[in-house]
Parts: sequence; C-alpha cells; structure tokens
Amino acid sequence: MKRFFQIFRLDQLLKNEPLKNHTTFKIGGPADLILMPGSWSDIITALQICAEEHLPYIVMGRGSNLLFRDEGFRGVVIKIDQPFKPPACSQCVLWADAGISLSALSNAALKESLTGLEFAGGIPGTLGGAVYMNAGAYGSEMKDVITEVELLTPEGHIQKIPASEMDFGYRTSRVQREKSIVLSAGIRLINGSYDDILAKMKDLGESRREKQPMDMPSAGSTFKRPLGYFAGKLIMDAGLSGAKVGGAQVSPKHCGFIVNGGGATARDVINLIEHVRETVYNKFDVLLEPEVRII
Repeated sequence: MKRFFQIFRLDQLLKNEPLKNHTTFKIGGPADLILMPGSWSDIITALQICAEEHLPYIVMGRGSNLLFRDEGFRGVVIKIDQPFKPPACSQCVLWADAGISLSALSNAALKESLTGLEFAGGIPGTLGGAVYMNAGAYGSEMKDVITEVELLTPEGHIQKIPASEMDFGYRTSRVQREKSIVLSAGIRLINGSYDDILAKMKDLGESRREKQPMDMPSAGSTFKRPLGYFAGKLIMDAGLSGAKVGGAQVSPKHCGFIVNGGGATARDVINLIEHVRETVYNKFDVLLEPEVRII
C-alpha cells in the first residue's frame, strides 16, 4: 500500500474508509484503501501496483448497485465517479467518460436536443456502471444506444470495442466476464425537440418518485426480472411487503426494492434477500436472482 502514498496525492487516497460513505445503500465496512483517480494513467498505474504487489482490487462508480459486506474490502477500491473531461458530441454521437453520472449525461443529450437517452436520466449510477451491467429502465437499455466502448484490460491495454462485440444481455456485458474497466463510451442518439425531450425526462422522473422508494437508502432494484414475471409483484403476492430483518426492509412502496430502514447491516440485507428468495420459490416455483452486486 505504501507505493500508492508515494505516487498519488494524499487527497486522492482514503485509508480504512467506511464503504457505507460511498454507496447508495449506506452500508459497508472499511476498505483498506480507496483511490480516486484523476486520469486514465492513474488507473493504469493503480492496476500495475496491484498486480506487482498482489493486491485485490475492485472498480466502482457511485456505488448505486453495490452491497459491501460488513467486514469491508481487503484491498484497493478504485472509485471512478467523476469524468476526466466533458462529453463531446459529433453527428448525433455523444462520447463521454465512464465516470460521468447518467443524469449529467442525459442533460448533455438534452442540451444537444438529442433523444433516446431519456430513460437513463433517473438511474443513479455512472456511465461505466451502466455499460458494465447494461442498465435499463422503462423498456430501454444501454445496449440500445451504445455504439462503441473504450475498455482497459486487466493487463493495462486500451481497446475500442463496437457495441456488437460487447455481449450485452439482460443486466450483463462482456466487461463482467473479462474484468475490464470501462473508460468511455459513445452513445448514438437521434435529433429531436428540446421541449419534447425535457417533457419526457420530467414525466419519467415523476413516475420514479411516485413508484419507487427514492427517500430511503437502497441499491435500486434488488432482483433481476424473472422471465415472464415481475419480481416486485411476486414478492408482494408472497406476502412480503414490509418484511424486515434487522434494519433491512422490503419496501412497502415497491416490493422489488430492499431498503435500509435505519442502521441496516449487510448481513441484514443478505438474510432478507435469502428469505425473500426462499419464500417466493416455495410459493411460486420461481427463483429470484439478485441484481445487486454483493462484494
């Protein structure tokens, strides 16, 4: 770990930092070290140090789909939650760094009067995380708009991969399998009306606020959508609305969300996830698969 303090600025490093301060769930024990890179070269250098010193590492954005365990993370967390440069637009393609938030990216598309990204405006993550898991909402997914992705391999090589070779699927991509790091991506959109785009963004935002527990810490949808069903309805029909384990609760507002009702531990959430999965399986013979990443 000493090499990180020799190479990087002190304001880029957090030692023994509680991960609950860096996730939307507000849960998680301490990380040995969190690095906040300021450039692609910082990320490459960090990977080199981790490889040479055999240090485990993980890459995160805004922590909107992560549940870190109460024991924390023994290794280095590379936190990419800010863009290194502003997005650029050319011929209806918006190119942006992985660290940009989806809300900022959607606003950049709005500024250019480009339509097609409105669905992502309320997703509380970064572009990198959205590419990693092929994030989606309201019937649209990132695979519908991504044209090309710039990746950093674990060996430190930068590659540009067309969307057709990204192996996008439901909440998955080749990045998960290869453990590459998303550096940037191009989003192909369509010319539209500024007023219409803004109106659609406002409508979708209002719908989120009405239907989802936006006022409580969570990691978004806890479970993937099972084929032919909706996870939230299955959980509700299983009589689990409001079910609690410690400080973790199935949201009465939307049963597809497990929320931190106050002081929840990762163990509370994991135990509640398992209780929900077992109950739904016993009642409906449907096995729910977690969408949240448990680290």
